[in-house]
Amino acid sequence: MAQFVTFRLDKQLLGIDLLRVREVNQVLDITPVQHARPYILGLVNLRGQTVVIFDLGICLGLKPAVMTDESHAIVLKDERVGLLVDRIGDVVQAEESEIEFSLADRGGMGIPFSKGVLKLKDDLLVILSAKKIIEQEVAEGNR
Repeated sequence: MAQFVTFRLDKQLLGIDLLRVREVNQVLDITPVQHARPYILGLVNLRGQTVVIFDLGICLGLKPAVMTDESHAIVLKDERVGLLVDRIGDVVQAEESEIEFSLADRGGMGIPFSKGVLKLKDDLLVILSAKKIIEQEVAEGNR
């Protein structure tokens, strides 16, 4: 059984494997970093650890984030990276057999970093690979 933290970016329902998530926080004071790549909003101090906050909307080719009371940062395990999202959702459970991986493999969704799709009662959940997001953005940062 897999579990996914769900969230909204623009109107899209997305999710990340719960095992990759350290915590979910309301957005704290973000310290901007001069000359950072466009997707890096800045840094936050999270209980003594510096966490880089990515604007996930920019990473996915969507609109840049607009900070609201519903904005949250999904802090990933091990990477000291937080992903800014418009609104946090629920944790969704699914059997691996319920996830359609073929759409993601073919790139048919047009959403970068997608691993698969899960059909929910009233919506489609696009599952993202946190690992691919980090790897891609780090690779671009080294160019």
